[in-house]
Amino acid sequence: MATKRTTHRSTAGKKLYAVRDEKGRFVDIQTYERAHRADLAKKSRAEKAAAAKKSKKK
Repeated sequence: MATKRTTHRSTAGKKLYAVRDEKGRFVDIQTYERAHRADLAKKSRAEKAAAAKKSKKK
């Protein structure tokens, strides 16, 4: 499930991602670098399905 992230800037000028709950309170705040690295490491549902299909063929 994808969550909507808003961008902010820290006092040092670093880009931040913030996730809020239904009431508007902050749930998670991460630096852009950390969140981006995690996004790249995680495979999407389509990538997992394609890998399973490919391994099933062999």
